Amino acid sequence: MAEMHPSHLPLTESLKSLGLTKYEALVYVGLLKVSGATATDIHEISGVPRASVYPVLDRLIQKNLVSVSHTTPKRFEAVPPEDGIDHLLEMVESDAARAKKMLSRIYRDRSSKERGDQELIWSIYGDEHIRSRLIDLLQNAECSIDAVFFGGFLRDEIIATLCAKKNAATIRVVTDRWDGPIHDGISVCVKSPPESLKNLKAASIAGGVFLLDQKRAMVVMVCGEEGSTALFSESRGFVKFFSLYWEILSASGALPG
Repeated sequence: MAEMHPSHLPLTESLKSLGLTKYEALVYVGLLKVSGATATDIHEISGVPRASVYPVLDRLIQKNLVSVSHTTPKRFEAVPPEDGIDHLLEMVESDAARAKKMLSRIYRDRSSKERGDQELIWSIYGDEHIRSRLIDLLQNAECSIDAVFFGGFLRDEIIATLCAKKNAATIRVVTDRWDGPIHDGISVCVKSPPESLKNLKAASIAGGVFLLDQKRAMVVMVCGEEGSTALFSESRGFVKFFSLYWEILSASGALPG
């Protein structure tokens, strides 16, 4: 029985990460070396046990990595890597997108009972983690979004996301600057920052408070070299506190009626 060359081992592992089994990876790599191989040839080239060759070939054909000629004996050909690997990537990306959608639904629908009696407040660190969590929350709001934000951190992406939700949720915003048109369905109040903050660079201090459906709240804080931090919670007390903060803003005339 032929042995897989040691240099092919990392390649085999890479193919396994794309959804192939060890035997599928060995057969595909083996077929790339020859043209029109029989099952016996494949057994000798790949080192895959003879009894496993045909089942492996059937799976590779289903994955559009191998083609077969209807001759006697049957001969097999590997699909060129530029086509075969692209197809594998499409399958992986499709499976990942489907899994993400299902897992997100499970995550959003989890009940307070399942979480127990704890009302947790989560800390989130780093620009990318904060961006991902905040944009996901905004995109998945079902009824309402109340947002107060200032400074340059994520401003363009926040505004674009809010505009995309204009017909799907009631949106109220207080900010120091709004770039672009204000769409119907979005109430925006632009307020100048206090004199003490006007001399600070836009990127050095920024932040915001975001209330989603009166059920979730996220507070974002960006302060120069100290980096970015956010707090997120579905705690009733946490959400109620920032809902009250919002009502105070509204009652003070900061928001349009």
